[in-house]
Amino acid sequence: MMEEKIIFIDDEDNEIEMYVIEETRINGVNYILVTDDDGGDEEADAYILKDISDDGDEEAVYEIVDDESEIDYIGKIFSELLEDIEVTVED
Repeated sequence: MMEEKIIFIDDEDNEIEMYVIEETRINGVNYILVTDDDGGDEEADAYILKDISDDGDEEAVYEIVDDESEIDYIGKIFSELLEDIEVTVED
């Protein structure tokens, strides 16, 4: 079921592979739901990332959504988009 694999570079120039589960656009902002699991785990950690790129950026720039109300709202939308996957928010 995993789709596209993308590589993120963290603040310390480490490469982190993530798999895009779903993406959506809300109020002009692109969000992606990603996991570092390649599909082998029944329960995997997933992260909601928000595109914070400027129009002139060559590559997309994403940040992890950490605002609880935004996570709840976007998480519900991803749950609706992915009927066979339950998105739950854990602190």
